[in-house]
Amino acid sequence: NPSKDREVAFGKAIADAAVAAGTQYIVWSTLPHANRRSGGRLTHVAHFDGKAEVEEYIRRLPVRSAFFSPGVFMQNLVGIWAPRPSAAGDGPFDFANTLAPTTPLPFIDVVGDSGKFVGAILADPDRFSGRVVCAATALYTPQDVAAAMSAASGKTVRHVQLPDDVFRGLQPPVMASELVEMFQLFRDYLYFGPNQEELVAWGSKHARGKVTTLEEFFVKNPLKLE
Repeated sequence: NPSKDREVAFGKAIADAAVAAGTQYIVWSTLPHANRRSGGRLTHVAHFDGKAEVEEYIRRLPVRSAFFSPGVFMQNLVGIWAPRPSAAGDGPFDFANTLAPTTPLPFIDVVGDSGKFVGAILADPDRFSGRVVCAATALYTPQDVAAAMSAASGKTVRHVQLPDDVFRGLQPPVMASELVEMFQLFRDYLYFGPNQEELVAWGSKHARGKVTTLEEFFVKNPLKLE
């Protein structure tokens, strides 16, 4: 994948330059490796796999490091993931994707809260050395998200699970395989893996300052459903 190859090359070059300059500690923004997590099934989630491969490279360098791994951006919920008017024209708004209604997703206010997780690393580098901080407020299911959207907007929002092939047809062709497989990662293997509840709780506990709940996010970033 050319985009992944470029990201990996840039990441390695940055890390090499940091070590050459005498940097004592690197904090890298990483993500899970979808291809390995899925046993080789998912081959197109380049923006996840590239970051994970740079993490692996940094771990082999003669420098201490820690890793910030953000969950799903809450900002997506008022952007590209925002609910759309029902295709059936029956009134409600649809929060539509391929996720099962009870799939747990780790959400983070990436604009408001990233610094609270990275700040924790910088404040206590020894504690976090070699660790991945799974950065999210909590786990929310698509049903939870739809309920929060309904409460915040005053409109009825429902989660709709689409078949993978239908979802693929709604995506830009150049991104379709990557997006379909990304949601398969979330649904079939869980974003942070089988221990993600524990990992998210640990990360949230160590954040410096209160992290933003989904309900608080929608107060600060109102949904505009028309």
